[in-house]
Amino acid sequence: MKFISRSVFIVLSAGIMSICFLSACQQKKAQEKKPNIIYILADDLGYGDLGCYGQEIIKTPNLDKLAAEGMKFTHHYAGCNVCAPSRCVLMTGLSTAHSQVRGNSQGKPYGQVPLAENTTTIATLLKSAGYSTALIGKWGLGVESNSGNPLKQGFDYYYGYLCQILAHNHCPEYLMENDKKVYLDNKVIWDDTTSWTKGLGSYPIERKQFSQELFTSKALSFIEENKDKPFFLYLASIIPHVNGEAPKGKWASDIPSFAPYENENWSEEEKGYAAMITYLDTDIGKIVDKLKNLGIEENTLIIFSSDNGASPILKGFKRFQSNGPWRGGKGDFYEGGIRVPMIVKWKGTIKPGSISNHASAFWDVLPTICDIAGIETPENIDGISFLPELLGKKQKKHEYFYFENSGGKRSTKQAIIKGDWKCIRFKIRKTGETTVELYNMKDDPKEQNNIADKYPEKVEELIRLMNSERTENERFKL
Repeated sequence: MKFISRSVFIVLSAGIMSICFLSACQQKKAQEKKPNIIYILADDLGYGDLGCYGQEIIKTPNLDKLAAEGMKFTHHYAGCNVCAPSRCVLMTGLSTAHSQVRGNSQGKPYGQVPLAENTTTIATLLKSAGYSTALIGKWGLGVESNSGNPLKQGFDYYYGYLCQILAHNHCPEYLMENDKKVYLDNKVIWDDTTSWTKGLGSYPIERKQFSQELFTSKALSFIEENKDKPFFLYLASIIPHVNGEAPKGKWASDIPSFAPYENENWSEEEKGYAAMITYLDTDIGKIVDKLKNLGIEENTLIIFSSDNGASPILKGFKRFQSNGPWRGGKGDFYEGGIRVPMIVKWKGTIKPGSISNHASAFWDVLPTICDIAGIETPENIDGISFLPELLGKKQKKHEYFYFENSGGKRSTKQAIIKGDWKCIRFKIRKTGETTVELYNMKDDPKEQNNIADKYPEKVEELIRLMNSERTENERFKL
């Protein structure tokens, strides 16, 4: 039997100890690695447009699987009933009682009202914590030449549409990438400058490049490039928003094909609407597959939602029951306008197949992401983190939910939900025309019976709360 010399033994022991130490450090580093965050936002997708939320016609197998592998929320509210204010609420954690943008108003030189300089957004917070940040898709909170430029709001990279009107066209003439126009192989017809779009609206007459396909390609590249460090991807699709500038009957026809609905006995708009949703669903499957192939699925949180309810202008609104059981749609403060799907998947952390009835809203996303990323949540926001709900722990609840759309000249609206009660005010700026509706959401969740005249004290109480909750905004006055 041969014996190892003392010096060799010491060297071998030191080597083994070093390997064990390095292994322990690597394990600790892996445990401490901040999770990647992907927030996917659909555009005008209704509560009932997904199979996991009751849709029986439109096929959404990948989103249904996402829900089966994560948590489905049944009581989640968008930030507002239309695009820009809803997205502002999402980014800032402030409800429309206190947010900068409270309606779809136009800004200068074009686009929507921009976020102010030094605004605290999800992106600025995550960037300061070492995250790579990207916006791919629709922004609607400023353009390249003003303070709302995404590069000034915490994003390292952006690609897509800065202006919401430009984003009506799914096959546009160009997209924006880090302040530069990237021209595409499509041919479009632009609106006249005398139209309400001021010449920014368009529709394609030759469709060769579909924006959603380009978004997904950029998203997959961003994930690949940042697989070894924490990243935040805000993927804001414009599906299934319709193009109202296209000829009648062609509002949902920008899609490359109507598959798998081309043989259905439906209108072209219905085929296009359904095909867009299934197209987006397929792309979400590609993103999940990319995470799996890169080995980062368990370290990546995915949130999927919609910016408001489905538009009621399509015939498919009735065929598909896009807003599920809820009354109204986009533009309304009835549940159909603001209650939206939200699916959250975090493999290994969230219990698969979970269903949450916790009432939450867009302004809760920022504090939730802060908790997940280990960032101190800013003071004076309206949101409450729903991370405890994701983890199956005791969850703090909201006392009430406030909504406001003060962007229109005539149809300014407010709504507040407190407990079982919901109060909505209409035409607030029209002296003598303001009306109020009151619903008991426990007894009448579909909002069929306005009982304002039966409970004047409750109406008065909720209107007082509306008035005291909000702060004045010079651009969006009541």
